[in-house]
Order: sequence, then structure tokens, then C-alpha cells
Amino acid sequence: MTAVQRVGIVDLGSNTSRLVVYAFSPGEWFRLEDEIREPVRLGEGLAESGRLSEGGIRRGLAALRLYADFAASTNLAAVTVIATSAVRDASNQGAFLKAAKPIGLPIEVLSGPQEAAHGVLAVANSLNFSEAWVMDLGGGSAQLSRMENREYASGTAHPLGGVRLTEGYLRSDPPKANEVEALERMARKSLRRELRQMKADGMPLVAMGGTIRNLARAVQKAQGFPLDLLHGYYLELDGLQTLIEKLLSSSTKQRAAIPGINADRADVILAGALVYRTVLIGAGLGGLTVSGQGVREGAFYMRFLPAPHLVPDVRTFGVRNLFMRYEQPLAHTERVRALARKLFDGTAVLHGLGPHDARTLDDAATLHDIGTVIAYHDHHKHGAYLVSADSLPGISLRDHALLTLLVQYHRKGDPKPGIYKPLLGPQDAPMTQRLIACLRLAEFLERSRAGRVRDLEVTVEPKAVHVRLIADGEPRVELWEARKQAPFFQKAFGRALILEPDLD
Repeated sequence: MTAVQRVGIVDLGSNTSRLVVYAFSPGEWFRLEDEIREPVRLGEGLAESGRLSEGGIRRGLAALRLYADFAASTNLAAVTVIATSAVRDASNQGAFLKAAKPIGLPIEVLSGPQEAAHGVLAVANSLNFSEAWVMDLGGGSAQLSRMENREYASGTAHPLGGVRLTEGYLRSDPPKANEVEALERMARKSLRRELRQMKADGMPLVAMGGTIRNLARAVQKAQGFPLDLLHGYYLELDGLQTLIEKLLSSSTKQRAAIPGINADRADVILAGALVYRTVLIGAGLGGLTVSGQGVREGAFYMRFLPAPHLVPDVRTFGVRNLFMRYEQPLAHTERVRALARKLFDGTAVLHGLGPHDARTLDDAATLHDIGTVIAYHDHHKHGAYLVSADSLPGISLRDHALLTLLVQYHRKGDPKPGIYKPLLGPQDAPMTQRLIACLRLAEFLERSRAGRVRDLEVTVEPKAVHVRLIADGEPRVELWEARKQAPFFQKAFGRALILEPDLD
């Protein structure tokens, strides 16, 4: 691998500002290493005056000084500052940029299409959509873009940011019915052309930004969602409607106490929720997919990957990225994956599973030993934690749960869904058991980590599955350990397991 680099990306938004720090090896792997979030309210009063307020400028500059100090003290190789709606739309943009210049952080003011393209790039590299509508609702504006073939095709910026709409329409606390109606009427009018297109083409909607993350988190909390993950979460319109009803009857102080809602967004979160409801109803959609990545990540991908800045396959990269963040023996991992796939293919007549399930098995084999970076003992539990602790681009939350279970039970134990049960269907239990049986047997056929079992052949008979091992010398320890898995294999497949060495 090439040398590890560390860079900072600052998103100077209308409501909040955030510095994120990435450690990465160009084109190979990356991880989020640190972040600092500040609720600067840079766009406060902008809708009425057309200018950045003195308070907004003061808070924005203070945040930039904080980021510059952090960058210097932690030796960041570079810091990229991207400014969006508030700075872009302000008539006193030049004065703000001049005041910020001595801080030493170069600021790039993104145009509406540039901001939208950054968001689309983040979606293209983190979710399995090639065609979608992408919406990023911030404090000052909402970008609604069309993604085609994983690239930005078109987009429009609308004056539908949470801060702007709250200041312009929701003046009461809680808001009055006529204020809500006026906001929604304005949103429908502004989005009329896009809503017609969305309803006609039926493409999915992906939403990003702090507003939708807060809304989705609140719905998850209310519904007892089992995973503490937002990326890839499907927020249903019904769940959003229920939350909106609660927000409408709550004061700002009461909203701040709702689990999942950040206190500094409590006064503006309702406006954003109403816009999203307007979009879903107007487009005839039952829900939207939440992206945990956004404009910041889009800016990072432009540095991380060569043009056109796209990973070839999102899921493959997501799994590989996690694998490469933890030092593991690659040769052993590849052998386990190959043997597990041989067992899967050889028992196809029994399990009837398809390519998607095979890919889940491949991914689990890739990640099965990552827990050893914490400790060898109980590394299956440590590995399950590492897999479950962060989003995996390109993998649905259901598949994420399955992958976690496969890693957790790759050595021993009777698989139990535990907290993941709400995500799984009735057919997932036998499927999971069969995938674990293949992975576990492959792991023990590679027990010495010496590659002595070079290949295998599977023969399915009415009462038994014969596995002929093609090995260099007698793989004594592999046979000894693998035969211990016969009872679990029989439970999974309904056949006895017979291991037969074929020595060269």
C-alpha cells in the first residue's frame, strides 16, 4: 500500500458547519478519523435581508479559526473548505471571504450544480443505485438532482432550506395551521416541475444531510429499530407522517427532547420534515433511502479516486475497505473464501440459494477474522462488533445484519438472530445456518493456515454429503477440527458429512 495521508474537509453550511478528517491510502482504503461540528447558523436572516448577518459571520469565522487550529495541531496534509447556499447567495459574500482569508483556509464557494454533483457522487459511491433522484436539504436551500448511470445528470436548487423556511413561514411555536399550509403550498409550487418528473419516472429518492438524518433517527428511535445505523435506511412515509404530527404539536423546547433530534436543530427540523413530506406525496413515493454520505464525502472522493471518481462496484469496495483497515493474513482469507464457495456451489441442490446469498458468504469469508486485531480469544465476537459498528456502502441493512451473524458464528455456537430479528424474514434462519455451515467448515479446513487443503470436491448423496479433500500431505489438524463440525453441518443440510482426504 502507498503511504497513509490525512486530510480535512469542511462543509460550511447555512445551519451547521463540520470538519471531517479522513485517513486514506489513495484508491485503496479510507476511514473517517475525526470530526468537529459547530451549529454556526451562517444563513440566519439571509432570506429576509439577502445578507449574512453580523452574528452569522462571527460564528462562521470562529468555526474556521477552530478548524485551522485543529489542522495545524494535528498536522493535516490539507484542508478543503466548501461553502454552499448561505455564502453563495449572500450579497456580502465578498466581505465574508475577505474576512476569512487571514485564517489561511482556502474557501471554494460551490455553485448550485457543483453542490448537487458532489452529493450525487457520494450516493454513486455508497449506495447501489445507478438511477435515482438525490435530495440534499440544508439550512438555506434544497438541491434536487437526477442521477443517471451513477453520474450527475441535472439538478435545481430551491429556496427550501430549514432555516430559511422557518424564518419565513413558521413564526409561531408551535406553528399555526395556516403557517404550515403556506409553507407546503410554496414547496409544491417551487418543486412542481420536478414532482411531475419524479411521479412519471418512478425512480427512487435518496436524501442526505443533517435534516433527514435527524428525522430518520427519530423515527428509528420511536419504532425501536435494532441497528444504530442510518446509511441505507428506508424511511417510510407513514413513519415520517407520525413524527410530523408529533413535531406539529410540540414547541421547540419539546422537540429538542425527542430522541434522535439534535437540540440545535429543534427549531428548524419541522420545516425540513414538511418539505420531505411534500416531495414524497407529490412524487407518489412510499418512502426514501437515507444516505449517510453527502457533499463532504463527494469532495473527498474527488481527492481519493482518479476521474471520474467512481468505485467500480460499491459493495465490493465497501467490504474491501473494511478489510484493509484491519491487518489480517490475506492468503488465509482468500483460501477460506475459495473453500467456502466450493462448499456452497457443491451443496446447491440442497440449499437452493442464489448469487446474492453466495455474495453474502464471500463477504463474510473476507471479514471473518477481522476481530483478531482486537484479540484472538473471542475474535468472532470482536469481528461481529467491527462489522456492525459502521455502515457498509452498497449493503442493505438486512444484509448487514446477516453478514454480522455470519462473522459472529463462523467458529462456534448455534446461530440466533438476537437484536437483528426484526430485519430478517422466516426464510433467513435456515439460509443463515447453511451459509454459516459452509463458512465454518471452510475455516477449519484451513485450520493450520498453511494452505494444505488446496481444493475439494463435493458429492451429494441421499443420506450424506461427501467432501473429498485434495491436499498436500495428510492434513491431520484440518480433518480433526473439521470433523467436529459434522453435527452442525447435518443440522443445516439434513445430510451426514463425510470428509475423505485424497492425498497427493
